[in-house]
Amino acid sequence: MLPLTERTPKQLLPLPGGYVVLDLVVDGLLGMDLDEIILTVNAKFSGEFREWAGSRGVDVRIVEEPARSEEEKPGAVGALASLLGSIPRDDYLIVAGDNVTSIRYPELVGAMSSRGTGSPAPVVALYDVGSRDLASRYGVVEVGPDWRISSLVEKPADPPSTLVSTAIYAMPWASLCRIREYISGGGPRDALGHFISWLVPREPVYGFRFNGYWFDIGGVDEYYRVRDLFSQGVIERPRHMVPAPLTGS
Repeated sequence: MLPLTERTPKQLLPLPGGYVVLDLVVDGLLGMDLDEIILTVNAKFSGEFREWAGSRGVDVRIVEEPARSEEEKPGAVGALASLLGSIPRDDYLIVAGDNVTSIRYPELVGAMSSRGTGSPAPVVALYDVGSRDLASRYGVVEVGPDWRISSLVEKPADPPSTLVSTAIYAMPWASLCRIREYISGGGPRDALGHFISWLVPREPVYGFRFNGYWFDIGGVDEYYRVRDLFSQGVIERPRHMVPAPLTGS
């Protein structure tokens, strides 16, 4: 997303009214009964994220990844694996920081508890993009009648459906810990969807389909689309976050 992200991470790109992208992501979490919110960030921009948290008065634990460049990044899977030794044994809601969505997180967490037989089961938030061409840009999912996921393939050339993974997950501790097993077997460390693909044949993983809107800010065009829809009121304004100017905005 250069040159926009040369000095500012995309999660902190500005939106109308003094907001930034991350405000929309975190706002949906603030109304939940969470023990804490953990934000993993690139060391290059850790100062900017700390400034954001301070300006919003949000109680967030910021964990720095040692990488200062794209080449050094541990990837989403690697970042999660490095956290396992420093977080409590608990269930977790995992949300990519560039996902702008109308999903109601409590419903997703509720599905994690209700889907398991005697214990919670991992649940992936799913969205129907309505086009196989568009679906080919994401992790495409197939599900059974009980919404158990039968396959998840990252960016397939010929998508079997238009239902995609949104990089939003409710994960019980026992399933999350299998990241170590996955990595030790040589699994890719970038997209978390690769880990889910590996997990699907090994234990029940369910889908949670939601309606409304979902945007993955992976490029400049999508960012400007989010800006426009936010200014038009199509994308909801945060209910808990108070906008404030940031140095780089």
